[in-house]
Amino acid sequence: MSETLRERVRAFLDAHHVMTLSTLGADGPWAAAVFYAFEAGETGVPSLYFLSSPTSRHARHLAADPRVAVTIQRDYDDWPGIRGLQLAGQARQVAPHEEARVRALYQRRYPLIGGGAGVPRKILEALDKIRWYAFTPENIYLTDNRLGFAHREHFLPSSGG
Repeated sequence: MSETLRERVRAFLDAHHVMTLSTLGADGPWAAAVFYAFEAGETGVPSLYFLSSPTSRHARHLAADPRVAVTIQRDYDDWPGIRGLQLAGQARQVAPHEEARVRALYQRRYPLIGGGAGVPRKILEALDKIRWYAFTPENIYLTDNRLGFAHREHFLPSSGG
């Protein structure tokens, strides 16, 4: 049985860890690489979670305009092997009542977030100052040059893909 586009998108999200988040603010466009964790949620639409300082440029941009673009890919050195995701949607700060769940999800993927012995003090101090953010894609494009040069498929999460 062949995988659906939705399943391939989820597998790609699971196999990678860093997304480049692109925002736009009064001071111009900005891109920032952030680690993410994700879940499909009740509707099946993936939500990607990340943490950032609320004073970072991208967090200030999100406070004014939640529209973002995201890319996820590894660093390739050959065009025929390129695979990646391009996503567009909205990001928001996670509500206080959601923080424990999001932190637990993120901690499963990145155990360092749990603190404990061996975690550098600077990281623990930084974790006290961060905020959690959720990105919900409205459009997802999966590029896979292994299937043909510039092969790209559109996944519209609201359609059930």
